[in-house]
Amino acid sequence: MGFLYRSTRNADETATASEAILKGLASDGGLFVPDEIPALDVSLKELSKMTYREVAFEVMKLMLTDFTDEELRYCINNAYDSKFDNELIVPVKYHHNAYIAELFHGKTIAFKDMALSILPYLMTTAARKNNIKNEIVILTATSGDTGKAALAGFADVPGTKIAVFYPKNGVSPIQEKQMVTEKGKNTFVAGITGNFDDAQTGVKQIFNNTELAKELDEKGFQFSSANSINIGRLVPQIVYYVYSYTRLIAAGTINEGDKINVVVPTGNFGNILAAYYASLMGIPVDRFICASNDNKVLYDFFTTGTYDRNREFILTSSPSMDILISSNLERLIYRLAGNSAEDNAEFMKQLSETGKYTITDEMKKNLFHFYGNFATSEEVAETIRKVYDEDGYVLDTHTAVAVNVFDKYRAETGDTTPTIIASTASPYKFTRSVMTAIDPAYDAKGDFELVDELEKISATPVPKAIEEIRTAEVIHNTVCDKEDMVKVVKNFLGI
Repeated sequence: MGFLYRSTRNADETATASEAILKGLASDGGLFVPDEIPALDVSLKELSKMTYREVAFEVMKLMLTDFTDEELRYCINNAYDSKFDNELIVPVKYHHNAYIAELFHGKTIAFKDMALSILPYLMTTAARKNNIKNEIVILTATSGDTGKAALAGFADVPGTKIAVFYPKNGVSPIQEKQMVTEKGKNTFVAGITGNFDDAQTGVKQIFNNTELAKELDEKGFQFSSANSINIGRLVPQIVYYVYSYTRLIAAGTINEGDKINVVVPTGNFGNILAAYYASLMGIPVDRFICASNDNKVLYDFFTTGTYDRNREFILTSSPSMDILISSNLERLIYRLAGNSAEDNAEFMKQLSETGKYTITDEMKKNLFHFYGNFATSEEVAETIRKVYDEDGYVLDTHTAVAVNVFDKYRAETGDTTPTIIASTASPYKFTRSVMTAIDPAYDAKGDFELVDELEKISATPVPKAIEEIRTAEVIHNTVCDKEDMVKVVKNFLGI
């Protein structure tokens, strides 16, 4: 029997899974959450013998209940194919006393590929199921990785267009080059003169603009989102936590039912929320270790119970985490509030009006499975150098945040529970920060010289995603103020 998804801000607004994927955001600005989190109906031991695609089916059939088995298998098989440069899709490797789940073997070498490879298939299937005749316009804000992964996923997909906004001076040179060289005929990219939070807020305001929605509908368009606010992004992310746990069973590292810890470098809170949902489905996770960078709004929240975005925005060496408004935290707040849309809406109103809110003592008690800490950019560089010196393994700047916080957690607690660390990007995406951490002398070299040096020291081939942009032509050169985002979207759509 299927279940519905419900807005975190209005208990009366419901949607099937396919409707929630198409809408992206609830009409009141809330996020869609499932009415229930179903338990896995196949044993973890059985799952340990399955491929990534097979595990994906077993997880997603429970969460996307109005998709047929045939539709889901079509989406999964088309998403997780030769686009990934490792046949395991997510290899799990032992380094630095932990199990590193490499989530960056997709087309754009970041963990966003894990969900954005399948989202276009889920969305176009959902459109057919719901007799949607409008062209779907994907509107997305990115702190660096979502943008290119979404562009790659939706490029030239019939019945869709995609517009991506990124902070002009807030992403790495490689990330920017990946986006602005996108060739898809249905794609549009713009840098904004602001930070990621400005871009994300602007996108949310566009979604909530009812007059614009009406105007688009008259012209045959409707908006949807590829950000992690879309449950079509969140559900596929649950899969790799289930898969990673069962790989440890397959390797004989743990027994079925043994507890693990999970460390996730966290910005918008979607990735660690997926780990939390995986635990509710039956993966035995003891601690969720939330790793922040200098923008430590989540660390402060887990420490004090107050979420406060009123602070300086810091550009760091881990730009995909340079976020002060962690949108997906709302889904956790809703759950902590006893699935009360009314209570959650009040917290979100306070956040909108004052930039902060404080959860109740009772809610804070229920956060005991979460641990938060942060790493400065200097600590990130030290961690990259240390792990490379230890065993020649090269971390990217975001995974290094996670490893540093993992070390702090172990030093504080003495906890030796087997731990999975989510490795969210290839070091090739952040070559300058990575290489200068290993040896400051590398800073004298050009960006693509550093790519070749990284290949030498890591003994891993340059990914196709990087080779493709060495000489690629810049196609998208729009830069706009955040106040002009509506105007540039309308220009892109020709209205």
